[in-house]
Amino acid sequence: MAADALSRVFSALADPTRRDMVARLAVGDATVNELAAPYEVSLQAVSKHLKVLEDAGLVSRSREAQRRPVHLEAQVFDLMTKWIERYRRQAEERYRRLDDVLAAMPDDVAPTAAQEEGTPS
Repeated sequence: MAADALSRVFSALADPTRRDMVARLAVGDATVNELAAPYEVSLQAVSKHLKVLEDAGLVSRSREAQRRPVHLEAQVFDLMTKWIERYRRQAEERYRRLDDVLAAMPDDVAPTAAQEEGTPS
C-alpha cells in the first residue's frame, strides 16, 4: 500500500501547476479562487488539479463558515522523504566506496596510449 500511495504522490507532483500549488500551500491555506488567481485556467481546471492532490493525500479541504480553504497535508512528505533518503544513503555509500578505491590507487599510474590520444580506454 505504501508504494501505491508513493506512486500517487509522485504522479500528482509530476505536473508543474500542481507543484506550484503545493509550494503556495506550504506558505498557508488558500481557497480555490486564491489558488486559481495566477493561472489562466478555469476554476474547474484548478479544482481538477486539487482533486488529484487530494486523492494523493497531499491536500485536504475544510469548511470555515463560507470559506472552504485547501490545506497542505505535510505528513505525506514524510513518506516521500523516507523513500528518497533510503536511496540517497545508498548512493552516498557507493560514492564512499569509490572514494576508498580511488584513494588506494597509486598516484603515479601512467596513462595508456589510448588515453593520451583522447579516446576512451
